[in-house]
Amino acid sequence: MRTDGVAVETFGRIDILINNVGGAIRMRPYAAFTPKQIDAEIRRSLMPTLYCCHAVLPTMLKQGVGTIVNLSSNATRGIRRVPYSAAKGGINGLTQALAMEYAQDGIRVVATAPGGTQAPSRRVPRNPDGDNQQEQAWMAEAVGQVTSSAFMKRYGTLDEQIAPILFLASDEASYITGSILPVAGGDLG
Repeated sequence: MRTDGVAVETFGRIDILINNVGGAIRMRPYAAFTPKQIDAEIRRSLMPTLYCCHAVLPTMLKQGVGTIVNLSSNATRGIRRVPYSAAKGGINGLTQALAMEYAQDGIRVVATAPGGTQAPSRRVPRNPDGDNQQEQAWMAEAVGQVTSSAFMKRYGTLDEQIAPILFLASDEASYITGSILPVAGGDLG
């Protein structure tokens, strides 16, 4: 069964895949996570990227060219979101391993590692159960840590996150693969 069918049928090829999955479901001390919550964070923040990369590779291999841009996070080092951090660390590993494996086939695999980003309110809440007062306090601690870790002491804008993604996907970045570009106001994660 081909999983890239609609894109190939519509456009005839797949040149670029941008995997944009982000935002922890919950923020709390690791010891306060349940096994079900840990699994949910990993499924949400790692598995879609794994599966989408797997889906486009046959087409990109057949074409002899393609670029995959994964969105990781600078939260690979941060408080109150260990399962999310682990998932994004997995995306870093996936990025580097795929780049090494497929560079000779004309496929580049890169990532950005965004920091905190000013964005519109979510259409779908990150935690559909809602956050109680303690969870809101833990989230505030995480947000404070993100801001204080950034040299620029602020969240980035959507435009500041989009520009590096577009660059990495472009031919101007044709000699870049396996790299994870921090886009977090100086916080390397």
